[in-house]
Amino acid sequence: MTGKELMDAAVKARERAYVPYSKFKVGAALLDRQGRVFSGCNIENAAYSPSNCAERTAIFKAISEGSTKFSAIAVVADSPDVVTPCGVCRQVMAEFFDPDTVVYLGNLAGKIVETTLEKLLPDAFSAKDMRMEGRH
Repeated sequence: MTGKELMDAAVKARERAYVPYSKFKVGAALLDRQGRVFSGCNIENAAYSPSNCAERTAIFKAISEGSTKFSAIAVVADSPDVVTPCGVCRQVMAEFFDPDTVVYLGNLAGKIVETTLEKLLPDAFSAKDMRMEGRH
């Protein structure tokens, strides 16, 4: 699947966003290594903290369906430039993606930038950082 095709799936997912407060719709499409696509949109809540970003919606949907290996994700919003994942989404991506996983960032004007998780979140905190080897 091309980056453009994955971005098109993200654009479709964006239309399902539930954003009565910010009115800022975001869509994501996650490609697993078996070629399956899991879409996600942002979902807001009046209390704000229970809200969920499009990227995490797609990732959690994939994990809940048994998919754990990913090739790429596309994220899109109606923004002047490409939209980028928030810090929380980047950390969730670091939990489930390899550092070289492709991340397509886009906007509705058709701009697409290709990057990787490593470039978005260098030196990510991971399970290896929690090892207590050699400590008593």
